[in-house]
Amino acid sequence: MLLKKFFSPKKPLFWLFTIAAAIFISIVLILFAPNIIVEDKEDSYLYIRDNSSIEDVIANIQSSSKVLSVLTFKQAVTILGYKNIRPGRYELTNGMNNFKLVRILKNGRQTPMKLTFNNIRTKEQLAGRMSKIIMADSLSLLQLMNDSAFLASYQLNPNTSIAIFIPNTYEVFWDMDARELFERMKKESDLFWTDERKAKAAAIPLSPVEVSTLASIVEEETNNKAERPMVAGLYINRLKTEMPLQADPTLKFAAGDFSIKRLKMGHILKISPYNTYRNKGLPPGPIRVASQNGIDAVLNYTKHEYIFMCAKETLNGEHNFAVTYPEHQANARRYQKALDALKIN
Repeated sequence: MLLKKFFSPKKPLFWLFTIAAAIFISIVLILFAPNIIVEDKEDSYLYIRDNSSIEDVIANIQSSSKVLSVLTFKQAVTILGYKNIRPGRYELTNGMNNFKLVRILKNGRQTPMKLTFNNIRTKEQLAGRMSKIIMADSLSLLQLMNDSAFLASYQLNPNTSIAIFIPNTYEVFWDMDARELFERMKKESDLFWTDERKAKAAAIPLSPVEVSTLASIVEEETNNKAERPMVAGLYINRLKTEMPLQADPTLKFAAGDFSIKRLKMGHILKISPYNTYRNKGLPPGPIRVASQNGIDAVLNYTKHEYIFMCAKETLNGEHNFAVTYPEHQANARRYQKALDALKIN
């Protein structure tokens, strides 16, 4: 009887309670009702770029077909006071509610991602590949790769900047900028260059950057991993006797065209610091991003007396090696004959 007296539809307290209950239920539904739909085995992420506003985030959400109600998301943003926008890559999971989504956005709880790169030749390719994986754009990456003052702090220069990038798979956060990427790659490079590897480099003797430079040439010279230590040994023999490397890949790099099948006199006479026919010693820097396998092939090079090599007449990517020039000429004639037979100019 007492409850009926105070909660009668004719009493104001009844209506206050009813309204409060309705508001409470509405808030619970806004915050905790499922609002994200993601198909099974489907990865879905919300990307928020640097300097984004709350309007940008809402527009991003609105363009996503994963969100059932943009209106309730907006309401949750207001209720939970989401104002400090943190850039990043945030995972959307099936059945996620607005409370959980806004909470991870407020706290900047990103989902790590895999940064993988390999088979990269130029700085432009490297910057382009990175910009497709992390937030940093290719222009900002290229600028740092060519910034002498910035690179000096890493004991690098524009010719050697790619030597700090050791191809592998790394776990990173998407909102990494160009400077953060360099700092991360420096840490990974330091981990890769163990005392054992540095000792092997010093025994050649080459610096780690010089090893990467030679490795880049070796990798361009042969795709056959088993043959790389042999090729590395040949180039080291030439370095020790102060004989020009005469590495064909450096001529292709100087020409800016790795598709060249048959080098001509114009390529050999080209004036370039990367022309190892005209210049003794290593070129100014790597002609591609050297892989771990290529670097280790140089560090563990095969000791032999060969100073000449020529692609095999089988054109299978392997080489014939020679100690004397007459032997090399005979190998070269067989190779040239094979090219002529296929009318490769």
